[in-house]
Amino acid sequence: MSETLPVTDRTRLRRKPARGSHELGVIHAILDEALVCHVAIASPENLSSDSISGGPRVLPTAFVRVDDALYLHGSAANGMFRAIAAGAEVAIAVTLLDGLVLARTAFHHSVNYRSVVIFGRGAQVHDLAVQRRALAALVDRMVPGRAEACRPPSDRELAATIVVAIPIDEASAKIRSGPPVPDDGEDAALPYWAGVIPLATVREAPIAAPDCAVAGP
Repeated sequence: MSETLPVTDRTRLRRKPARGSHELGVIHAILDEALVCHVAIASPENLSSDSISGGPRVLPTAFVRVDDALYLHGSAANGMFRAIAAGAEVAIAVTLLDGLVLARTAFHHSVNYRSVVIFGRGAQVHDLAVQRRALAALVDRMVPGRAEACRPPSDRELAATIVVAIPIDEASAKIRSGPPVPDDGEDAALPYWAGVIPLATVREAPIAAPDCAVAGP
């Protein structure tokens, strides 16, 4: 049985809780399929970065899960990443869109999805070996084996990069699947199509760079 995370006030599922889960296996599976997350911080007053002052900020970025932590990376000049490295609280959302749910009534239109929300504080990774492993895992997340098929980051490139780790210990998943809510009464006889239009992210054939003569992955 998969380990279940403790339920906190922030991860308690109040709306349609039957769709939710705190099982790490469910959370990990969604994170491992997604390629992009959205990271939000609240611009705390005790952090002096001008680039994040004036209200909340959200940033879409690539990520990778390694064991029970999420790893993010960004430019050392990025105010938001500097704030996260300095201890700002974060909320991270990941969403996989699986289908458009069309009902006979506009009110019951919906989407099928799998999502994860994580709360916590990031810690900057200073150990160069851990940084390299995390960044290699991120590259391999894009294309398996890619980290061995490109030049790894130089020390200078690492110095220009912030790598942060966010523990996955306060998180929840939520999933909707299946057809629209069944219509009842007069709505059931309305002459409109109802059902699901499936959606998927598809990898197409690689397109080589104009100056590349090497065969693609």
